[in-house]
Amino acid sequence: MPSGKRARQQRQSAAAAAPPPVRSKGGGGPRARQASPRALAIGGGVVAVLAIAVVLIIVLTGGGGSGGGPTVSSSDMQGLPATGSQTWAGALQGASEANGLFKGIPQSGLVLGDPKAPVTMEMFIDVQCSVCDNYEISHLPAVVQQYIRNGKVQLHLKPWSIFGGQSLTGRLGVIAAAKQNKGFEYAKVLYDNQGAEESGWLTGREMAEIAASVDGLDLARWRADVNSAASEATAKAVDKLATQKKLTGTPSILVGPTNGQLQIASGSSYDPAGVIQALNAAIAGT
Repeated sequence: MPSGKRARQQRQSAAAAAPPPVRSKGGGGPRARQASPRALAIGGGVVAVLAIAVVLIIVLTGGGGSGGGPTVSSSDMQGLPATGSQTWAGALQGASEANGLFKGIPQSGLVLGDPKAPVTMEMFIDVQCSVCDNYEISHLPAVVQQYIRNGKVQLHLKPWSIFGGQSLTGRLGVIAAAKQNKGFEYAKVLYDNQGAEESGWLTGREMAEIAASVDGLDLARWRADVNSAASEATAKAVDKLATQKKLTGTPSILVGPTNGQLQIASGSSYDPAGVIQALNAAIAGT
């Protein structure tokens, strides 16, 4: 299997090679042509049949999700282990580091760290966001080791969608993994293998391979949760919260006392250093 870097290059090359969309040239003669009522009736019938066929395909394959890219189908799971493992032959790049980073730290759904930690850090991410990728890989590991592992800070992960499309369904993989307390490992492996924004890289198969790279993740249960109404409800709750907080981009990171008022430490202006300053100030104030 190609490395994460090579796989990313292949996805980008494939996206660049795709033919441009066909656009109508417009124009027209001196007067517009009108279709006959019979032709319109026939055309309407064809459209109705096609609409029914599309609905049946979505229902039978478990697709549709949030209206973006594909959810995970049974064919996407072929050849994968029943339980995820960083030692699986097809494990993705960064699997070992991702599983090791969070090992031994309490997880409860989308919350990482000691539930009694005096400081809370809330992080809104988009799975296709390249800036989130930079933060997750270059800065979050230090936050985990220096603030979360020692019980000073608890991290609340908020999988948001600002891009739409595959961001809508891709985040369901994180949410589904979190139902087994593996959401942070899943997100880290995802970012270690992230493709170009909106290039179509986050397919159902890619989501499944990420899951297969997370130690101890029950893949059958994970797939069922990806396609569940409960995961959709969690995703929509994140969207509502982001709107209430008037967030404008990802990663948006808020910090403050647990059960108190959180303040934006990094929002539309990406500021990893500002997050550290906010964490130190919040801890000093407890």
